[in-house]
Amino acid sequence: MIIGVPKEIMNGENRVALVPDVASRLKKGGFEVLIEKNAGLSAGFTDEQYLKAGALIVDTAEEVYSKGDVILKVQLPVLNEKTNKHEKDMLRQGTLLISFQYALNYPTRAKELAEKGINSIAMDLIPRTTLAQKMDALSSQANVAGYKSVLLCANHLGKMFPLLMTAAGTVNPAKVVIMGAGVAGLQALGTAKRLGAVVEVSDIRPAVKEEVKSLGGKFIELDSTENLQDERGYAKEVSEEFLRKQKELLFKHVTEADIVITTALVPGKKAPILVTEEMVKHMREGSVVLDMAVEFGGNCEVSENGKTVKKYGVTIIGEPNLASLVPHHASELYSKNLLSLIQHISKDGKVELNFGDEIVSNSVVTYNGEIANKRVKDLLNI
Repeated sequence: MIIGVPKEIMNGENRVALVPDVASRLKKGGFEVLIEKNAGLSAGFTDEQYLKAGALIVDTAEEVYSKGDVILKVQLPVLNEKTNKHEKDMLRQGTLLISFQYALNYPTRAKELAEKGINSIAMDLIPRTTLAQKMDALSSQANVAGYKSVLLCANHLGKMFPLLMTAAGTVNPAKVVIMGAGVAGLQALGTAKRLGAVVEVSDIRPAVKEEVKSLGGKFIELDSTENLQDERGYAKEVSEEFLRKQKELLFKHVTEADIVITTALVPGKKAPILVTEEMVKHMREGSVVLDMAVEFGGNCEVSENGKTVKKYGVTIIGEPNLASLVPHHASELYSKNLLSLIQHISKDGKVELNFGDEIVSNSVVTYNGEIANKRVKDLLNI
């Protein structure tokens, strides 16, 4: 089978789905690999590197889509504004597309793929199990995003992070508040601590308290009798009463912080508002808020998707694609996630989807012209 990798064309996307090292390993596994010219350049990978790995370089995306049996992408197909052609229209019927989809948030996208007869696997639906750990692209990219979020905030903050005792006087450490202790939040915590900040972390799941403390953070605790974690380890949607209590508790912590980083997402739901406009109004002049959930509605009431704005003297960063700002390592990690998945679902260079397999049944969204994923079906009332 032929694996095709087009150049990502979504605005601001610098990653590539396949790096040369992984292309070489797929070639040894029996696959042919086609790479669009300059597909990896924005991530620091040259065509020469792909050629040395045994891949073939083609001039156009059309050639990749017309020849590829399996298409590997980071983002879902989008309209190419230069050619006025939509990537999904270039895909052959029966092709297997593997990419991020966020079908629980945008189920109509899945419906469009099914109508085109395109089979698809969503990397964001890989289950959180021990077997699937190496394929967990959400976690690998969240790790990168958590790291970059702190660096972006540090760049906008007019203060240094660490405690400094100098002949000219003492410089107090920056105070960072992180909302959400998932992969991104814990990486942000670790990065901020390494830079010398004092870090507080809020999460609705009491089970993560020990992880926060082990990384040197202080856990902001809210007493609750609600079960706030689903069977997959993700935060559940909470009641309005819980959100009200949470906002009351967080008000003091947020308004005294130099930096607030929000990471709270609920799969398939709009992101909960955790930082209200009123909180922002009471923050210190020159403080920074970074909303990692901005693409899905945002945790900050005044953040704007794709924009960095200043409101009430506070810088609000609404960067929706943080991992793409560290494209080299983000691509390496994502590519290894894809390799682990392909090795799991293929044999001797041929992909075979076994729907009795938990990873396949959870992550395949469209198959043979139909929506194959139960959760997406329910959202579309099928």
